[in-house]
Amino acid sequence: MAEEKVVRYFAKATGRVQGVGFRMYVQQHASDAGVTGWVRNMEDGSVHMELQGEEDTVAKLMDVIEAGNYFIKVEHFETEARTPVGDEIGFKIKY
Repeated sequence: MAEEKVVRYFAKATGRVQGVGFRMYVQQHASDAGVTGWVRNMEDGSVHMELQGEEDTVAKLMDVIEAGNYFIKVEHFETEARTPVGDEIGFKIKY
């Protein structure tokens, strides 16, 4: 079986993504999937994040993030490839 390629993406989510548990939602799903990185609320009402892991796993996580839930409504989700970070451990909420 071929080894999966590790990727990292910066993502920006807008919509109803602050004050609805979005950062914890992202952190929980990322941690469950074994994805590392971080998530942070921005002053303009958007949420920024970086997600790193196996290509297929990160793609599935981005689908889950975009789908949201009853409280979370992601209206726009844009991504940009980044260079993977070595030795990153866990997924953090930044303040």
